[in-house]
Amino acid sequence: MSTSAPSRSSGKTLGKVTLSPGGLRRVYRGAGLVLLVVIAAAFVLPILWTVSTSLRLPNESFSNPPSWLPTDPVWSNYSAVFEQVPMLTFFINSVVVTGLIVILQLITSTMSGYAFALIRFRGKNALFAIVLATMMVPAQTTIIPVFILIRYMGLSDNLGALVIPAIGGAFGTFLMRQYFLQMPAELAEAGRVDGAGHFQIFSKLYVPIALPPMATLAVLNFSGYWNEFFRPLIFLQSTNNFTLPVGLVSLQGNFGTGSISVVLAGVVIALIPSVAIFLLAQRYFVEGITAGSFR
Repeated sequence: MSTSAPSRSSGKTLGKVTLSPGGLRRVYRGAGLVLLVVIAAAFVLPILWTVSTSLRLPNESFSNPPSWLPTDPVWSNYSAVFEQVPMLTFFINSVVVTGLIVILQLITSTMSGYAFALIRFRGKNALFAIVLATMMVPAQTTIIPVFILIRYMGLSDNLGALVIPAIGGAFGTFLMRQYFLQMPAELAEAGRVDGAGHFQIFSKLYVPIALPPMATLAVLNFSGYWNEFFRPLIFLQSTNNFTLPVGLVSLQGNFGTGSISVVLAGVVIALIPSVAIFLLAQRYFVEGITAGSFR
């Protein structure tokens, strides 16, 4: 008489339910999806409330219970923004400052990242460690020395005071270096065989295939400097030189007596360029974020 050994289940028991490996993966995937939806809602709901409140009368902004959708949209809040402050001037100043910073950081970070990744020179690792160490220094601790230098250079209350200190960036250098480390060294060797120098190898061989991380760096820099408030508040005094974040504060009026609906209408206007840039460069942004994950 033969006895058969009891069969072993390859699934996992949750309470009284036994799940197969495929079913368990679906459960985990579903739980992860729910978690992502909750996190996304936490970020999106404040934006939706901002847009909704910008289309209401001030006395309807804090109704109880809160209403997410305005019954009678008040579009005049947006025209009031341009009537109360020189919004176009603020917008142009932000475009000039942010555009110059993004372009200059793309140039300096891409070149320095290439140098740290593919060029051998004495003290490279020590110098790169010093560059990374600057990321741990808060901007508030260096703002006074930078302000003194800006005043010494005659750039007080000038848009150049925002651009010049931000020409180089440690994060951009790190991001581009990690990407260039993954590039095949044979490209540089082939360029040297053909008689090309470092700059020709960099500009003609490596830059064309480094567009994803460059787009990522551009989007991150644009978002960060477009919404920057601290440095413009310190370096700028004239209303005609204000950027959008600083200029929108004047919509609050004296002692915060301004219309909250008009203020949030200005915030929505300031959000549009950041959202548009991200949507246009989304594909490159995702590629650039994942490009430097592994070496």
